[in-house]
Amino acid sequence: MTGRNNNCLSTRSQEWTHGSDTPRDAMDLLERGREQAALTSLLTALGGRRAGIVTLTGRPGHAQNALLRWAARRARDGGLSVLHAQAAPAERDVRYGVIAQLMTSPTGQAECGPAGGSLRELMEHRHPDPLPGLDATLHSAQEMPTLVAIEDTQWLDPASLRWLHALVRRLTPDTPVAVLASGSGVSAKGRDWLGLLPTSPVPAKQLVLRGLTENAVATVVETVCGTPGDQRFTATVAAATEGNPAVLRDVLGQFTDQGHEPVAARLPELRTITAAVVGDHATRALHGLPAEAVALLRALAVCGELLSFPLVRALAGLRPVRGQELHVMLEAAGLTVSGGTKTQVRHPTVKARVLEDMATGERAQLYSRAAELAHRAWANDEDVAQILLRTPPLGAPWVVSTLRDSFAAALRTEDHGRAAAYLSRALREPLEPRERARLTLELAAAEAMSAPLAGDRRLGELVRAGSGAPEGLRARAVDLGLARGDSDWARRAAAEALCDVRPGERDSLIALFWLADESRDDTEPMVPEVPALPERPSSPAQSGARAWRLAVRGEDLETTRKLARAALTGDGSGTPLVLPRLAACRALILTDDHEEAHAELDALLTAARHGHNRAATARILTLRAELSLRAGRFDAVERDVETAERALPMSSRHPLIAPSLTALRIVTAVEAGRQGYARSLAAAPTRPGAEESVAWSALLFARARVAAVDGRWTEAMELAKESGRRLLRRQWSNPALLYWRPQAAAACYALGDREEAERLSQEELRLSRRWGSASAVGLAELWTARMPGADGRPVVRAREAVRVLRDSPARLSYAWALVRLASCELEDGDSRAAALSLSQLSTFTTACPQGRLATAVRGLTERLERPAGPVPPALPREWTTLSEAEQRTATFAGRGHGNREIAELLSVSRRTVELRLSNTYRKLRITGREELCVLVRNMGERPSDAS
Repeated sequence: MTGRNNNCLSTRSQEWTHGSDTPRDAMDLLERGREQAALTSLLTALGGRRAGIVTLTGRPGHAQNALLRWAARRARDGGLSVLHAQAAPAERDVRYGVIAQLMTSPTGQAECGPAGGSLRELMEHRHPDPLPGLDATLHSAQEMPTLVAIEDTQWLDPASLRWLHALVRRLTPDTPVAVLASGSGVSAKGRDWLGLLPTSPVPAKQLVLRGLTENAVATVVETVCGTPGDQRFTATVAAATEGNPAVLRDVLGQFTDQGHEPVAARLPELRTITAAVVGDHATRALHGLPAEAVALLRALAVCGELLSFPLVRALAGLRPVRGQELHVMLEAAGLTVSGGTKTQVRHPTVKARVLEDMATGERAQLYSRAAELAHRAWANDEDVAQILLRTPPLGAPWVVSTLRDSFAAALRTEDHGRAAAYLSRALREPLEPRERARLTLELAAAEAMSAPLAGDRRLGELVRAGSGAPEGLRARAVDLGLARGDSDWARRAAAEALCDVRPGERDSLIALFWLADESRDDTEPMVPEVPALPERPSSPAQSGARAWRLAVRGEDLETTRKLARAALTGDGSGTPLVLPRLAACRALILTDDHEEAHAELDALLTAARHGHNRAATARILTLRAELSLRAGRFDAVERDVETAERALPMSSRHPLIAPSLTALRIVTAVEAGRQGYARSLAAAPTRPGAEESVAWSALLFARARVAAVDGRWTEAMELAKESGRRLLRRQWSNPALLYWRPQAAAACYALGDREEAERLSQEELRLSRRWGSASAVGLAELWTARMPGADGRPVVRAREAVRVLRDSPARLSYAWALVRLASCELEDGDSRAAALSLSQLSTFTTACPQGRLATAVRGLTERLERPAGPVPPALPREWTTLSEAEQRTATFAGRGHGNREIAELLSVSRRTVELRLSNTYRKLRITGREELCVLVRNMGERPSDAS
């Protein structure tokens, strides 16, 4: 007799079969030889009319039911009677649901139950027999030994469980009945189905099924995928599925259905599928859990990783004994895992599922109680803050301090999104107005990295708060917005705030307005009228703004220096603004007070980092890198540029300031000899709106430098002049800002336009002398010395440039002046003086041996070391790579002819001449016309040069 009811209230597994083993059975039964032997012994004993009890247990999916069905088929094939049933979560409240299955006829029809009662009476509490059918079952077994096989005993209804307990108690060793049960985990009482019974005289075994070994997994991989998997693939799938046969089968089935091969190259796809399948299997285990188990699982999902299990149990509202029973149950079912004093939910999918099923208010209350419990338990602040993110406002004094400390910790680990989330949550608490405003400003600063637009909106709200805002806060908000580069917003915000500002904040807002006005190439946005900066400011902020205005116009160096120092000294009241102080530092750089500027930048950087002001930090580091570039410290430039990029990535920078960092990278790469990198940076696209900023002039100048080194002189000239036009349009005429005139003059000279080259050089010299800083005057003298048409011998100009730059902080310019002087001295035949000049450059060449400066020094040193005497000059090997047309064009250019003249001599266009010279510079590995003149002169006259 075999009984199984497929018309029960729950959905039954359709895998039960009485036929022979299938390929799937073979996979399920891999490495189950020990268990099969034990079941065979059970059936053999039953065939000999001896009783026995075996329980198959393990985590869900470990083939307990497959083994039970295998034994049932063997029993049937051996002529034994088999009563089979399967418990289900949906029928835990159905009285005698499993027993009804056992008593059902083979046809599946619900005929009369035992003792004459109907099946419906049995299940509806109307059957008079407290143990229906038990006597009949024992009596029937006397005629034919009977195997009672029950799947998933963890879901037995109480009435069926009592029936089975009664059956076991009545068994004697000679009773021809065997009980075979399978289950995943244990019952809600924390014990298996036999745990409450006294020791039985009938032999009983519990077989715990483990996961498959890697060898068995390899067999399953080959069976499902149709081909052996490589060793790495097999090891990965074994670890990911923990050898669970059901999970492994589903994972490999989906993996194969998607057309993948079991090779290491497909591990990303395997991991994705495995995560989904493991989550699905774990979620299925949730069905039918007792309400108390679900409550415990939810508490574990919220803070199991944070608190010890006794605290989590208390959070779930469970008593110790009951909590321990459920703890055992959840772990045996594979839903949780324990380590030390803590217990965690095993799978993220289960954690999400148990919390999603809660009502919103109920879930919020759970998190609130968890946060308070974690705080009282002295849990880590960041862990408590993570829980607080999901709670409603608590109103407790410890909440805001915990969130602020966690905010600072998140910033230290560069987790800007989480840092912003902590402060956003803190702002939901009841706060005093001043504290709320301070937190809002800190949050806006943090959002400059993670959500710049949201940060801008928050700053706007602070500025529009009117006179009700704490004093100084609105100016700090405008200062922060301007630090991120949005000068349009800063101008409007400062102007509008002036309408109802407190007297103590008025001067700061006026200063910020004019600093913003200086930051944009076009001041189109209409704003209310704002008072002009006074010539003799009394506030530090206005002193900084006024100093910068004088500096960019190249007017009154001494007054600029005094105002900048006054801005940095401050008046000791309140938190100083960043941008006015930064403007003062920039002014000091132009006045050649580099050490003072560097010290102030360091102090400003410390304050910005302490205040978590990422935008200001990036601006300060960028300016400090520019200062290091002027000193020729390329390693320091690289460090500060990289740190500035981390502080505020290009994606978070406002388009109006983004070009400044790119320009600095380009110029540094050119000087360091990394022309390919500089070329790629110069050609990279820029963000929309960047060309409207003053910083765009710096980028144009940097591109001109790249074009000049490549010998693209027309492009270099146009870029340099456009850079200058943009500066002059704003009356930024100080040559110490950008040396665009010398760059344009060099391009004009290379193109043969000596008159324009001379005009630009003299204009640079005149403006530099008007400004008066040593670095500006010395560099102008240096560039003038490069013009053959300049008054006096070139060596005299070069010596003057070296003399002026020697005591200036512009060490890179000083080094290039020495290179120029050594070149002029060699051309004049004064080898001893040239050697002395070159000897002073060892520090620079050692610091950057691959840079342009070091390359130029090596070239001059080779010329200096050539043997004296009438040795005919050797023809450079690179010269032979030039075409005949290029050789003729290069010879004319090296003899001093301009491009227009060469074009007429060779009967070609000026554009053709430019292209030939560009190819010549590239092939000869020289930087321009000046080196070409030296090369042609050293080669001597050759009949074929210009024939």
